[in-house]
Amino acid sequence: MHPPLNLLVYLLAGLAGGLLALRTGIPAAPLAGALLGAGLVSMSGRLETAQWPLGTRTLLEIGIGTVIGTGLTSTAVAELRQLWRPALLITVTLVATGLVVGLWCSRLLGIDPVVALLGAAPGGISGMSLVGAEFGVGAAVATLHAVRLITVLLVLPLMVRLVLSLQGSQSG
Repeated sequence: MHPPLNLLVYLLAGLAGGLLALRTGIPAAPLAGALLGAGLVSMSGRLETAQWPLGTRTLLEIGIGTVIGTGLTSTAVAELRQLWRPALLITVTLVATGLVVGLWCSRLLGIDPVVALLGAAPGGISGMSLVGAEFGVGAAVATLHAVRLITVLLVLPLMVRLVLSLQGSQSG
């Protein structure tokens, strides 16, 4: 198949996955769904790896950075004045835990240390996948983060509801 048609199939698979995931109501559903849609096509082995036009990746990185940047409002900065201590504690703890878990995975499970460290890093799937791509392990890092993200998005809301219901029953 010609590279442009090949890329179109991946784009359509990502679009379909993203749109289907929107119906689930989970946070970040379009991102996770697009990743799964395009990933399933890629893993099928029926198509060659998509060849993105020169500069496309840079444009996508700028787009992702812009989307994230628009969430950094003056309200968020004002909240940071009160939340800087927990933010610092959470960040240091997550980075240290990610390093420990990544090194353990590398040694105990025999996976590439770069994949293990970036896969265990506390960053988001898009950011860490882009960093992984810089090291030539983007797909593996994206896979680890996709599993983590989907698991967290499915399990954590249930756990929050459970904790809140337990707290409500104890105070009542």
